[in-house]
Amino acid sequence: MTTKIEKLAAREVLDSRGFPTVQADIILDNGLVGRATAPAGASTGKREAAELRDGDVKRYLGKGVLRAVRGIHDEIASALVGQDPTQQAKIDQILIDLDGTGNKGRLGANAIVAVSMAVARAGALASGVSLYRYLGGNEATLLPVPQMNVINGGRHAGNSLDMQEFMIVPRGASSFSEALRIASETFQRLKEILQQKGHSVGVGDEGGFAPDLRSGEEALGAIIEAIQRAGYKPGEEIGIALDPAASEFYENGNYVFKKSGNIKRTSDEMVFLYSKWTKEFPIVSIEDGLAEDDWSGWKTLTDAIGSQVQLVGDDIFVTNSELIRKGIDQGIANAVLIKLNQIGTVSETLKAIQTAREANYQVVISHRSGETEDTFIADLAVAVNAGQIKTGSLCRSERIAKYNRLLEIEETLGGRARFHSPF
Repeated sequence: MTTKIEKLAAREVLDSRGFPTVQADIILDNGLVGRATAPAGASTGKREAAELRDGDVKRYLGKGVLRAVRGIHDEIASALVGQDPTQQAKIDQILIDLDGTGNKGRLGANAIVAVSMAVARAGALASGVSLYRYLGGNEATLLPVPQMNVINGGRHAGNSLDMQEFMIVPRGASSFSEALRIASETFQRLKEILQQKGHSVGVGDEGGFAPDLRSGEEALGAIIEAIQRAGYKPGEEIGIALDPAASEFYENGNYVFKKSGNIKRTSDEMVFLYSKWTKEFPIVSIEDGLAEDDWSGWKTLTDAIGSQVQLVGDDIFVTNSELIRKGIDQGIANAVLIKLNQIGTVSETLKAIQTAREANYQVVISHRSGETEDTFIADLAVAVNAGQIKTGSLCRSERIAKYNRLLEIEETLGGRARFHSPF
C-alpha cells in the first residue's frame, strides 16, 4: 500500500541571524514526518527565486514570514494532501504551477523550498533509507571536499574587507574526517595569529573571523601563516578559495572597494588582480570574482585563468538551468554553485546540477549566510557526488551541523566512502 501525504504543518522559526524563516512538516498517513527549514541569503543574486516577507515593520523589522506560512496552510496543503511523497518531480511541479509566477514570488520561494525539501525527507522516510541514498541511489558514495570560510568580509561582516569570503580547502586529505581535522587545526591557528597581531576574533555570519585587515593580501597572508603554523603545506595540503561576491561592490561598470579606501577597478583590472593573486598564493577556486551582470568581464576572466583555477558562478547562474546553459554556451566559468533556495525546489536543483555536469562543469553545493540547523545540503552533496561543499567555518552550530552530518554519512558508508580532491 502506497504511503500518502496526510497533512502539512508550517511555522515561523528563526535562522542563524535571528530573522524569521519558514519551517515545513510533511506528515504521512503512517505517522512519519519529513521536516525542512528554508535558509536565507544576505548577498543575493537579483535573478534568484523571491522570498515572501510580511513587510510589517512592527514585527521582526518587516522580515516576518507569516504570509508564507499561511500560504502553506491555505493553498499548498490542499494541493498536496493525498499525494505520494516519493513522487518528488510531480509534487515540485504542483508547487510551481500553484505559485504561477516566474520567480515563485506569490507563495514565496522560502515556503516552496521548505515544502519541497520536506517532501524529499518524507519520501526518504517512506522508502526506509537515508536522504542521501534516497536522492542519489547506491552510487552516492563521494564525500565532498569542503571550502571553509575562515575570514569574513563584505556583507557578512562589519569590518574593513570588501571581499566576502576567504576560505581554506583541505585538498590533500585522504578522507572527509581528516579534511575536517586539518581545517579545524588551521582555523585555531589562525585565531592565535589574529589575536597575537591585536585583531578581533569575533566572527561573521558564516563563522569566519572578521578582523579589520588592510587588504585582501593581508588576509591571504594570515591564512598562509596559519596553514604553516598548523604544520601543513600551503597549496599542497591546503589550498585557498575566494568568494569576493563582486556584485555587492559593482557600481556603474566599476568595482568600488568602499571599505578599503574607495578604490575603483575596471573589469580588466579585477582580472589582473586575480591573475596576480593566483601566481602569489595557492588559490584553487574563485567564486563570483565578477558581477552577475558583467558577462563580458566573466568571459575575460575565464579566458585568462580558467584553465588554472576553478571559477564558480553563483549570482550569475543562481542555480537556474537556463542561465547555466547560457554561461556554458558563452564559455563563462567552469563551475556552478548550487543553492536550493535560489531556484526553489529539489527537482529544479537536481536539473541545474545535471546541466552543469553535462558540460563538465564542477558542482559546489552551498549553504546560505542565514542558515539553520537543517542538514539537507550535506545529504545532497553526497547524493549527487558533488565532490565539493561550502557550508561555512569551523564554528557556529548551524555550520558545524552539516559537517557532523557528513561525518555520520562517512561512518555509515564505511569502506564504500570515497574522497578525492577535484583540484
